[in-house]
Amino acid sequence: MTTVHPRVCPVELADSLDNKLRRWLQNPHKILAPYLSEGMCALDVGCGPGFFSIELARLVGPGGRVIAADLQQGMLDKLAAKIRGTDLATRIHLLKCDTSNLNLSEPVDFILTFYMVHEVPDQAAFFRQLYPWLRETGKILLVEPRMYHVSRKQFRETLHRAEAAGFVSTLGPSLLLSWSAVLIKKAAAAS
Repeated sequence: MTTVHPRVCPVELADSLDNKLRRWLQNPHKILAPYLSEGMCALDVGCGPGFFSIELARLVGPGGRVIAADLQQGMLDKLAAKIRGTDLATRIHLLKCDTSNLNLSEPVDFILTFYMVHEVPDQAAFFRQLYPWLRETGKILLVEPRMYHVSRKQFRETLHRAEAAGFVSTLGPSLLLSWSAVLIKKAAAAS
């Protein structure tokens, strides 16, 4: 049995992760649209109740796929309830992962890590695990919270761990009270 890392947002607070105020402050479409196109396969790591997963599914369209991964079955259950009976249910694959293994089985074009990497106990291993699953032309959008969670120094350390795993970090979108970067594979950056 996997225990949830103590810094992970509990299922009881899931509603605070998906509300109108957050949609206004962190509009999923505006944040994600520059990185996605129809037919892509996207991974939402730490998807919670699906705040970004649903928009990912809309952006990849009927020919695309979204893997919504979370440590907590309760979060996946909340997302499942939201999409049940909709066309998005065929596009979003729910994936229970654990702290040391994402349990991926297919390569992806885009990975979203929004406000979750600071919760990962071994960030170096996390980025090494992502590397082989990201297609050569793929991108990772890494976003971390500034206020009370991640300092500038801690964010730089996170980027260094990603770079040690084979990624190149570039400037991410400007998001209120957030640090962000876009990660690509070194081989893709060289070409």
